[in-house]
Amino acid sequence: MNRENLLFAVIGILLGFIVGFMFASSMSQKMAQSQMAGASQNLPSDHPPVGAQNAGDPAAQREQVMAQIEKARTDPKNFEAQMTAAQLYYQIQRYDQAIEFLLKANQLKPTDYDAVSALAVVNLDAGHYDQAERWYRAALKMKPDDERALAGMAASTLQRGDAKAAQDAVAQLEKAYPSNEDLPQFKQKLEGLKK
Repeated sequence: MNRENLLFAVIGILLGFIVGFMFASSMSQKMAQSQMAGASQNLPSDHPPVGAQNAGDPAAQREQVMAQIEKARTDPKNFEAQMTAAQLYYQIQRYDQAIEFLLKANQLKPTDYDAVSALAVVNLDAGHYDQAERWYRAALKMKPDDERALAGMAASTLQRGDAKAAQDAVAQLEKAYPSNEDLPQFKQKLEGLKK
């Protein structure tokens, strides 16, 4: 091969890479757009638009969040507002504020399972294991066979370090849901507690 042929071969290979990259990039964008369109067809009619082109600016989103929280504060008898504010605080891991709104929601509707189970979850994530266990017990009185509540009860007793209560909770979870994905880890922690 002479020098010119080698140069043309290298240019041809580079051109092939460039055209291939542009084609792959174009196809990737088209696939992403069609997936977003398909996903938005399955959403409820009142759901906000999805996708990067529809994302609002952060300042507007922050204002909406603050408005939801302010609504909960100014209307303490509004159950939905309390639950929404609690969820917003939970998402940013401000657990004590979430618990505050959940307690108000629970006062408004003491038999609402979602509020009771949320109080259990948030207390567990906040490290308030005694309170978490209390709320998990309340949730299990409402729905004795709820898998998430049974698993949460096991987690809270294990975190609290109560080997007897943890053994009972793990046994109850295993009896009701032997294929629960957390069981192996719970059993391992339980063995550590027993030693």
